[in-house]
Amino acid sequence: MPVTHYTALLLALLVLALAGLVLSGHRRREREQREHLRAMREREEKLRLSLWASNELYWQYDLERHELEKVRIQPGSSDDLDVRVDLDADHQIHPDDVDAVLRRLRAYVAGQAPMFLSEHRIQGEDGEWQWMRARGRAVARDEKGRITRIAGTARNVTANREQERERRIATEVTRHMAEAVLVLDEEFRFVTVNPAFTRMSGFELAEVVGKDASLTNSDQHDAAFYEESRKAMRESGHWAGEMWQKRKDGREFLCAVQTNAIREPGIERRMYVLVATDITDRRRIEQELRYLANYDTLTNLPNRTLLAERLSRAIVRARRQGSCVALLFLDLDRFKDINDSLGHATGDRILRMAAQRLQQASGPSHTVARIGGDEFTVVLEDLAHAGEADACAQRVIDAFDEPLLIDDRQEIVITPSIGISLYPDHAQVPTDLLKHADTAMYQAKAAGRHTYMRYTESMDSNSRQRAGLVASLRRAIERDELRLAYQPQLSLADGRIRCVEALLRWYSAEHGEVPPSQFIPLAEESGMIVAIGEWVLREACNTLADWNRMGLDDMNMAVNVSATQLLHSDLPRTVERVLRETGVDPGQLELELTESVLMAKADLAAERLQFFRRIGVSIAVDDFGTGYSSLAYLRRLPITTLKIDKAFIDDLGRPGDSEDAAITTTVIAMARSLGLNVVAEGVETAEQLAFLRQHRCDVVQGYWLSQPLPARQCLEFVRAWPGQDGLAAPAMAADASHATP
Repeated sequence: MPVTHYTALLLALLVLALAGLVLSGHRRREREQREHLRAMREREEKLRLSLWASNELYWQYDLERHELEKVRIQPGSSDDLDVRVDLDADHQIHPDDVDAVLRRLRAYVAGQAPMFLSEHRIQGEDGEWQWMRARGRAVARDEKGRITRIAGTARNVTANREQERERRIATEVTRHMAEAVLVLDEEFRFVTVNPAFTRMSGFELAEVVGKDASLTNSDQHDAAFYEESRKAMRESGHWAGEMWQKRKDGREFLCAVQTNAIREPGIERRMYVLVATDITDRRRIEQELRYLANYDTLTNLPNRTLLAERLSRAIVRARRQGSCVALLFLDLDRFKDINDSLGHATGDRILRMAAQRLQQASGPSHTVARIGGDEFTVVLEDLAHAGEADACAQRVIDAFDEPLLIDDRQEIVITPSIGISLYPDHAQVPTDLLKHADTAMYQAKAAGRHTYMRYTESMDSNSRQRAGLVASLRRAIERDELRLAYQPQLSLADGRIRCVEALLRWYSAEHGEVPPSQFIPLAEESGMIVAIGEWVLREACNTLADWNRMGLDDMNMAVNVSATQLLHSDLPRTVERVLRETGVDPGQLELELTESVLMAKADLAAERLQFFRRIGVSIAVDDFGTGYSSLAYLRRLPITTLKIDKAFIDDLGRPGDSEDAAITTTVIAMARSLGLNVVAEGVETAEQLAFLRQHRCDVVQGYWLSQPLPARQCLEFVRAWPGQDGLAAPAMAADASHATP
């Protein structure tokens, strides 16, 4: 075969071989491509299933074009899953979240974070804001290596955030609750507790977890109590009540406990949630309030409330048994004077001692109560006849004959006045029984005190008269029924009248002329003395201002002040205002107060008296020598004048009256040594005047000079007074004293 043919054959065979190789490679590549496509489809399907199952969407963000591409997997018309691609150039991020998202994006692009991670709100298809948790990484970069595209996934976490928020709130609430919260398992072992439990019990969380709840059981309850509560929890899933618990240090406290069973999430195992509130203090306060509501804290006796309850029960029993009930209403005689003079602390001790003595005299089977102030009651039950009540009242009176010993050194004799009312003779209900006993007590006081009286219907008329006086007195000012009378005071040094005392008078349209000894106590008891006292002060200062304008400008005015005015009203401002409005010089005003007033709340009294002296008002002590007080206050208080009570003046100058004479001379000498003026009240005879002049008394006041006079007549009397000569010729004064006050 020629060489050429042989060469051509070889080339043909080589071409065929190469063609076979190419075809074989092509077929291999086709197989590989098919395998690759199949693998890609499988991966895409898995990715699609994964995105769908996880409820996540795929996103990629073009940083150059600011385009966001979102890929969602959602069910199609068949069982297949459709791919939805959205291109969002104007994606809506919540305005409050934009800055945070951009900050996180910049941090990732700048290489400050390993990946982009953000949780923010975007606007959903329904227009509502949804919380999305997005994460992604760079998938494309430019030639300089800068990120141009980020891809990742995002999940709607709105529900998760709400749940987390609720859990967080619940945790914070539990952590900050004042109540202790305990979670127990089915075996009543501690699972967890909140900080309030630690504060309440002293046990830390680590000390109780896994331990039985009996760790805090108290000895106040027996084992059966706790077992019954657990049984109720197992059977009904609920228990509520009060339970004593024990602290870590052994102290016990009372809790109000509310228990409910819950199911542990994901399993059927039961747990118990206990909410406990420490009510130890509340219970103590409730007991104290209950005590305060029913008992007098000073004497520990039943008060008015408990008295009414026990008296009602006594009447019910007596009605059922056909027996008698007696109510004794007791008031301590002149206790106010003792209380004011010796001080409220001593007064309280006297009340406690009086309560003990009353209990001893009445016997343990009867109710003794304090209903206010120095008023006590005794309820006597199962009486066969009224004489038994009288006998008890007499035992009480006899018991008080023995002096009360104060501080083992001072003896005080205090007497009771007692009123008695009976069921069924006098009343059928407690209020009427109490009212009638009170009425009888006032009659006992009117009869001379230190006695008892049984209620009669005739006593009501006296009570009604007293009530009528009080009602009329309330209208006395507006009816212009009050008047002032002025009694001159004579200076023995020069025979001149330099001061008058303003004295209150009441001429009632209903009751006629009512003596001051009758209506002044009523005014003090009812509180009207403050308004009446201000009227007296203003009227007296107006009179003095008129006299000043008439040329009598060297006259002073003395006005009486009660304890209520001094201690329980704004007397300093009242005095300042009246002086300013009337134009009276403060140096022309003298306030008269009794010893008992000065000794009641001595600190407050001293403070107010110092104020009066600073503005120029004088202070006089009225009825000096009749009180219970010590003479020490004469040095402590800014007093300018002592007024010796009429009781010490009456018998001066008579033979054999050495005691009153000695008291009077002593008071005068003491006052002069202290730089005080002395006024003798109730001077009615020339013998009394002579004695007082001999012992250098400064001023006299009384009927020897003049009785109280109306303003116009008093002015005329003062102008007509002859001066020094009048001391030797009292006839003028005697004539003038017959003028109608």
